[in-house]
Amino acid sequence: MKKLNYIFMFGVLALLSACASVQYNTTKVVDLDFGQYKTYGWLPPIDSLSKDYFSNDIAQTNILNAANNELADLGLQYSKENPDILFRYITIVNNKSRPVYHSHYGWGGPWGWGGPWGYGFGYGYGYTYPAGSEKYRYAHLIVEALDKSTNSVIWQARGSSAISSPEKAINNLPKVIHGIFKEYPSK
Repeated sequence: MKKLNYIFMFGVLALLSACASVQYNTTKVVDLDFGQYKTYGWLPPIDSLSKDYFSNDIAQTNILNAANNELADLGLQYSKENPDILFRYITIVNNKSRPVYHSHYGWGGPWGWGGPWGYGFGYGYGYTYPAGSEKYRYAHLIVEALDKSTNSVIWQARGSSAISSPEKAINNLPKVIHGIFKEYPSK
């Protein structure tokens, strides 16, 4: 019985961690030496579809502070006058839906005889079927790096996850930025 409880708890934890995880994707210009960039600056964020979530002072401050810390850790220095590389971010929140399944479980159970030895048998059946759909929000935070001399995007990374509330999403932004800059091509 204890083993069954452990298996159940592991399954619940795996499900919860899968729901709360952030997926990261990145792309870059291949064979570009990112070590040539020593200073950076910021472009204004691109207007996006997430006005209710990330277009406020707290979200912007969380994004910029976390990104500046990550860039400093990468050895880049902020320069307002003449940066080598420019960064900008884009936030998008999509409305999505996913199927909800209903489980139909049959009956069965321990019928037995033999007293404390527990001889017995049981049977049952079960299946799942789509019962409808639920709506949820899916957020993307995209950071792009542009070479100032060519004004072209040379690196882009995205962190994406389902979100349940604006407050949790905004408070989670530094963690998402950290994951995004793990993808930055270092020297």
